[in-house]
Amino acid sequence: MNYLLFLDILGVIAFSISGVLASMNKRMDVFGILIIAFVTSVGGGTLRDILIGFPVAWMRNLVYVHVIIATVIFAIVFRKKLVYFRRSLFLFDTIGIGLYTVLGIEKGLAAGFPAIICIAIGTMTACFGGVIRDILCNDIPVIFRHKEIYATACILGGLVYFLLLYTSLEDFWVFTISGLVVMIMRTLAVIFKLRLPSVYKQEDISPKL
Repeated sequence: MNYLLFLDILGVIAFSISGVLASMNKRMDVFGILIIAFVTSVGGGTLRDILIGFPVAWMRNLVYVHVIIATVIFAIVFRKKLVYFRRSLFLFDTIGIGLYTVLGIEKGLAAGFPAIICIAIGTMTACFGGVIRDILCNDIPVIFRHKEIYATACILGGLVYFLLLYTSLEDFWVFTISGLVVMIMRTLAVIFKLRLPSVYKQEDISPKL
């Protein structure tokens, strides 16, 4: 198993768990949990592969499907234990976007796209599965909430990735550092309540009677 495939599997596990936790918070049944875990973990990668023109990864390599199913089974068997980790949805989601940003950029480079397009592909890969998850769970997608820094962290990680390409670092460290930048940026934004400027005034967002 090469390093990129290893990162991909880790991303699938992280996003599968985030999907399981989100669906359990909505008290979905087994089928709902499986569907949410599936679309969360492969939604972004599926859109990426279709747009690039590559074969969809999980369709040609069933290890992705097996990992998702195993994660869901694990979650169902240990659902009482997972209750204590429902607040860890943020953690697994953050790990997932860090890993998938790097993987998306690599896919873009393999297709011969310029840096700005690769960063866009990496951001889309990281975010789109979570968008589908939140919509199916009847929530406003995290990426669209003005109180959250989400896609911005992916873009920053992508910029760091291409800056590191001009150094003598090995690919392993380029991948690792770039992914960590995404995770750390996202975490710090939540801890210190960092957010992008809002175009709305307070009176614009206040509920009207």
